[in-house]
Amino acid sequence: MALTITATEERILAKLAEMARNYQQLELQMHDPAVAANPTKIVALAKEYGKLKGLVEYYHHYQELFRQREDALEIQADPDSDHEICQMAQEEISDLDQQITRTLDEVKEKLVMSDDAAVDSVIMEIRAGTGGDEAALFVGDLYGMYTHYCEKCNWKIEPLNFSPSERGGFREVIYSVKGDGVWQGLGYEGGGHRVQRVPETEAQGRIHTSAATVAVLPEPEEVEIDINPDDVVEHVARSSGPGGQSVNKTSSAIKLEHIPSGITVSMQDEKSQHKNRAKAWRILRSRLYEMEKQKQHAERSALRKDMIGSGDRSQRIRTYNFPQNRLTDHRINLSLYSLDKAIMGDLDALIDALIDYDKQKRLENL
Repeated sequence: MALTITATEERILAKLAEMARNYQQLELQMHDPAVAANPTKIVALAKEYGKLKGLVEYYHHYQELFRQREDALEIQADPDSDHEICQMAQEEISDLDQQITRTLDEVKEKLVMSDDAAVDSVIMEIRAGTGGDEAALFVGDLYGMYTHYCEKCNWKIEPLNFSPSERGGFREVIYSVKGDGVWQGLGYEGGGHRVQRVPETEAQGRIHTSAATVAVLPEPEEVEIDINPDDVVEHVARSSGPGGQSVNKTSSAIKLEHIPSGITVSMQDEKSQHKNRAKAWRILRSRLYEMEKQKQHAERSALRKDMIGSGDRSQRIRTYNFPQNRLTDHRINLSLYSLDKAIMGDLDALIDALIDYDKQKRLENL
């Protein structure tokens, strides 16, 4: 069958050609001595360069295959070519057509997922919802589940803020995760999580339903978002907590208020005011980054609602039914009867299914 390039593929190739030009410009800038002497600038350029590299390599591979195909077509069309040479050219064209089609499929997949793959650091926030103490215990379970999964993926976890509850759970957990592919692996976790089980305090064995919300925020590099210090009001206070030696005698608790957006961040997890301030700024930067991204994509909100990872925290995305050992993801109507394994971090089957579904949605909307 003759090679056919669709209108969508033509647009993708035009976009790739533009990326290749940008890639070349970035390469020139990175060799500029003035740029090389500016660490902030060179880091930003290197990150963009790395993001484009894989796609540009696919594009150059496509160009080489297409050039070989054109050469084979010329040989086939040459009246001086004998029958055997023409036959060999036809076989080469058929083989190249398959390679070109396969390359275009691969580049489409890489193109729609490239932004996700580029994010290598996120901040996760897990908060107790309805359900009182049981919801707080569920927050601890979710944190444990994600911790086990991150360890399997060799990602680095850094605790930022923990608010423990009276019965051993957490009202809130905030931590960062760094490593290759963290957004692809964790970006689908944002939303409402519901648990159904018999609480330890339930004498009659009745099943209770509790909830927690999870937010997953891409953590930007400092160069990616500029915050005017004059827009931020800082409040310093003594950390609150139980009595005894754990009471902080110095003013180390930090609260940041970003006046234009109304976002506030409080941090008292560390005894050091400096460490609390640094953590608070990281969280503020991530929340502002997420807010800006939402603004940029507001015109595509209808499309985003159909996609996984929309960030709608009020949405119930998953149910954890302990009596039935069942985990159900409502976005893709997938139920796995291996909740015991999932809670221990065995999330590969679920996350792979979410990625495949999301990829198909994005390809359909190219």
